[in-house]
Amino acid sequence: MPHVDSPPLEADAQDVPGRRARRGAPGDPQATATPLGTPDSTAPLTAAPAVDVDADLDPKRWRALAVIALAQFMVVLDVTIVNVALPDIQRALHFSTDGLQWVINAYTLMFGGFLLLGGRIADLAGRRRTFLAGLTLFAGASLVAGLSSSDTMLIAARVVQGLGAAALSPAALAILTVTFPHGKERNVAMGVWGALAGLGGTLGVIAGGILVDAFGWEWIFFVNLPMAAVVLVAAPRLVRETKSDMVERQFDVAGAVLGTAGVLAMVFGVIRTQTVGWGSAQVLGLFALAVVLMAAFVRVELRAKAPLVPMRLFRSRGLSVSSATLAVNGSVFLAMFFLTALYLQEVRGDSPLDAGLHFVPMGIAAIASAIIASNLVTRIGTKPVFIAGAVLSVAGLFLLSGASADGSYWTTVMPGTVVYGFGLSLVGVPNQISAIMEVDHRDAGAASAVINAMFQIGGALGLAVITTFANTHVAHRLAAGATQSHALVDGYQLGLVIAAGLAVVNVLIAATIAPSEKPTEEQLAGAVAA
Repeated sequence: MPHVDSPPLEADAQDVPGRRARRGAPGDPQATATPLGTPDSTAPLTAAPAVDVDADLDPKRWRALAVIALAQFMVVLDVTIVNVALPDIQRALHFSTDGLQWVINAYTLMFGGFLLLGGRIADLAGRRRTFLAGLTLFAGASLVAGLSSSDTMLIAARVVQGLGAAALSPAALAILTVTFPHGKERNVAMGVWGALAGLGGTLGVIAGGILVDAFGWEWIFFVNLPMAAVVLVAAPRLVRETKSDMVERQFDVAGAVLGTAGVLAMVFGVIRTQTVGWGSAQVLGLFALAVVLMAAFVRVELRAKAPLVPMRLFRSRGLSVSSATLAVNGSVFLAMFFLTALYLQEVRGDSPLDAGLHFVPMGIAAIASAIIASNLVTRIGTKPVFIAGAVLSVAGLFLLSGASADGSYWTTVMPGTVVYGFGLSLVGVPNQISAIMEVDHRDAGAASAVINAMFQIGGALGLAVITTFANTHVAHRLAAGATQSHALVDGYQLGLVIAAGLAVVNVLIAATIAPSEKPTEEQLAGAVAA
């Protein structure tokens, strides 16, 4: 299941009160958060430290870790908990078939689009301050989401939730990095962080099912409130305030807005094709707007003194390839999760709890394969592991696409999700490593930010494309006289076949242009923690 974290800016000499620091390489890496992904694919590697800290450790550091990890657990839980509630939300708030995906995309786009900006704000304005502000925003939006009486109100709340997560998550990991010294302690802390994130993703589908069955869909949002309250009370007492001593203190708001608006225009254009067609003036206009906005984004990033995305990063083949790969991974994963959650409940008649439980084997497979992948890459390199994962992902999706209206979960759905989940981690871990292997040390944080954003934004765009084709096919089948159940199955199968076709892109990338790297001990520790 997806989780969200990424390395922040490393502390300099004044980041942690009372500590001695040795100066490292100069630079301005950026703190960011993750994204939605699974225990393998969205979490980035820990960047190599710019400094070593070796004195006066914070005596409250482990309790501080518990506080920030609980907040991250809440964010990750929210990514998966929503999926099993989608049918109930659709019925209660009268979402259209194509509008339902915005319950996912509104959050994903805001989170992915603003997480780089959130990380930079945390480093300059104060990490604890930004963490608490993001948490307050996230919790308030969760309350509004649970109280929503219309589809528009819920989507607006999800937008604000995404913005809160974009501030909270990078600030939380930045706090972890400056609180624990480089070495064994930080690796242990990262391991705890990564384990809780993976657990949150897996538990989300179960918790969602229990809450929807027992109390109603509103409680998938209300559940965030007690956790947020605990963190808001404890964090000021346990977490130190730190800032980065940067010379350049600008916020690239224009870059964040232009990049996110460009992707929004593209996603909305894809969704509108279901109603007005691909060749309509409205759709073509939205696509043209998306191109203009993205061109403006690149122009701003090339000229900005403190860009969110330094364009020099893409001189690295490893980062460029991994960015494309993880964007594909995100698009396929979110679409698979969305379609399968609807299939289990709308076609098979599963309760929300049963649907959640049916996703658990995939989560277990993803966690297990992340551990296996981290061992394999040190022996045979990233490329062979990537190839194996890409092939398994395609195979799992094709197995899933064979599910029928009256087929057995045990012979179609479960094998498909397990194979896909296993392949997902084998794609994610080697690409997280490759993304930073060739990047200059001072850009390691920014590189991790880029691949996290690509996973989230790629996921939103892929979800829009795949579900639009699937929904259009369902409408055509219904118009041709098919029953509701069979039309839904046909749409589900087509969506999964398209997802498998996208996953084939990663097979081609893996076999042709992907670099083969063997990680250092520090990079491997980051991969295991993820």
